[in-house]
Amino acid sequence: MVEPAPVRFGIVLLPNFTLTALSGFIDTLRLASDVGDKSRPERCTWQIVGENLRPVRASCGVQMSPWTTFDGAVDYQYIVVVGGLLHSGSETTEATLEYLRRAASSGASLVGICTGAFALARAGLVDKQQICISWFHYEDFLERFPFTPTNLVVTDSFFVADGNLITCSGGAASIDVAAAILRRHIAPEVVSKALRILQVADPGARSDQQPFPPSVTSQFSPKIRRAIALMEQHLSSPLGLDELAARVDASPRQLERLFTAETSLTPASYARLVRVRVAVWLLRRSRKSISEVAEVCGFTDASHLGRELKRVVGITPKECRDMDARKLPEALRTLLEGRDLARLNSPVMDTLDLPQPTSTEPLRDA
Repeated sequence: MVEPAPVRFGIVLLPNFTLTALSGFIDTLRLASDVGDKSRPERCTWQIVGENLRPVRASCGVQMSPWTTFDGAVDYQYIVVVGGLLHSGSETTEATLEYLRRAASSGASLVGICTGAFALARAGLVDKQQICISWFHYEDFLERFPFTPTNLVVTDSFFVADGNLITCSGGAASIDVAAAILRRHIAPEVVSKALRILQVADPGARSDQQPFPPSVTSQFSPKIRRAIALMEQHLSSPLGLDELAARVDASPRQLERLFTAETSLTPASYARLVRVRVAVWLLRRSRKSISEVAEVCGFTDASHLGRELKRVVGITPKECRDMDARKLPEALRTLLEGRDLARLNSPVMDTLDLPQPTSTEPLRDA
């Protein structure tokens, strides 16, 4: 019997990449590639490629040199981009972006791990496809790529495969995405063997959802946590109650009861606070105009955003943007710091005299 050709991976390290994400991905390949843990590249091969052979520094300080340059790279089936720190001052070089474009045009599948997805988006390689981002970098992504529909940005799964684009939230989830790719090409029991050696549960035996962000208390039930994540993903085009409930495997009435019991708010009121929270973050952190922030966050216009912000935290969008950080109202600090939004269930929420949506209407204000 003729053995199939090894699956070929090229790995691009971005400045300040995360070592856990890299090692998890490569070790899954290594252990699935051979019998036991002999580590011979028989079922798959991997190379670290770069613009040159100079060492690339990881966020933890470890340095790793590419094995070959873009010009000397072979024809890989998968190009894996491992990202890391976003605010270190080091941007992905144009040579790297151009290499990714060439790889995509040649038919290679692109894999973005951690903030590697940002580089793929910057290269113009994300086109109407779903993209997985860590909840921690969701708002960073919205700021840098404001024209990406929010319903395409996934923050509640470890990874997403959409056509030839595969993106992963990072960290230990790189093991999951490596295993999923390998299962396309080699026997699943071989991949399971690799996971057992790594002391990692098979993805089917545990939750495939990212850990919840700090704005979602650990006391919330899984359905509520999932619903809130979906609200954050659909800011500009909110889901209706029926669809939101279906996505979390609940009836609309059950979801309303859960929200009332766990947050003291209706789903519509909580969704409104989610949109206000992201608007506050963008007003404080981005250069978007107030009108642009309103559009991204699903408000009708700047005036609509202004009314909601005034009602929830007592200040205007301009005041929110210009105010000294030391003088921020407590309600605004709650929004910015990602604390439990249900704490904002103050009497001011009772003044939001707006029609509640029907089960098929979006969870947004009229």
